[in-house]
Amino acid sequence: MTEVESRVKFYMHMGMDEKDFGTMVFDYPKALGFFTLEEMNSKVNYLKEFGLSSEDVGRLLAYKPELMGCSIEERLKPLVKYLYYLGVCRDGMKRVLVTKPAIFCVDLEKTIAPKVRFLQDIGIRQEDVGNVIAKFPSILTYSLYKKIRPVVIFLLTAAGVTKDNIAKVIASDPELIGCSITTKLDVNVKYFLSLGIRQHTLGEMITDFPMLLRYNLDILRPKYRYLRRTMVRPLRDLIEFPRFFSYSLDGRIVPRHKILVENRLNFKLRYMLSCSNEEFSQRVEEAVENRRRFESGEMPADLL
Repeated sequence: MTEVESRVKFYMHMGMDEKDFGTMVFDYPKALGFFTLEEMNSKVNYLKEFGLSSEDVGRLLAYKPELMGCSIEERLKPLVKYLYYLGVCRDGMKRVLVTKPAIFCVDLEKTIAPKVRFLQDIGIRQEDVGNVIAKFPSILTYSLYKKIRPVVIFLLTAAGVTKDNIAKVIASDPELIGCSITTKLDVNVKYFLSLGIRQHTLGEMITDFPMLLRYNLDILRPKYRYLRRTMVRPLRDLIEFPRFFSYSLDGRIVPRHKILVENRLNFKLRYMLSCSNEEFSQRVEEAVENRRRFESGEMPADLL
């Protein structure tokens, strides 16, 4: 068996098909002939330490073959140690590696550390920074000055989020950083303000439920119309429970509202929606029984 055949077999044994192999070699020719088989095995075994199977590593190298060129001692281990220091656990490390392997090929001090310091500067605790990275690895691939910082500034200046709460918002939903200011965040902020919600109130709603700014308008509008026109609920109900938008209109909101109407009941949105179907049915039964007992004189009004 020739040297080239041995290398081809090395990759094929990791489940890589001919198409992926060809793409890998085209994108990164060094993956085939630059490293010794010993070095290649060493890299693969190191990647497996994160809980990856041979097939997982094969897919990873097909997608990001530059990993084969990253020094274990000079590039991979320092980054892994740094992420562990921030609280990224083994499973979190695996998620980072599988989701955004490019992170393992960039300069730690010049590219990653400044973004981590920025997150800490806005108030995110060190242990929470690790959770942010594990939850949304892409945050380390964005430009600090063209993407991360502008989104934070937008939330503070246009969306009503206070400096005291910005850390909580980003830590709870770091995917906000990945949203376009122009086509997503600004559009949603303007929509909520158009409903009569004041900016500082919107900031409180975002703090309570950051994902509010990530929904598409075609999801928000029908739910709002149903809340106001069919359920005839005041705007303050939405302000108190912004997670209303997280529930399916046809799957949960409409069916439960109809049940309340049929039983002549009126629940707070949180009490109506944030429970299982079984719990909701029990709540309805209890409310109906309490009303029956009150109307029959069995229960004092102040206990309802």
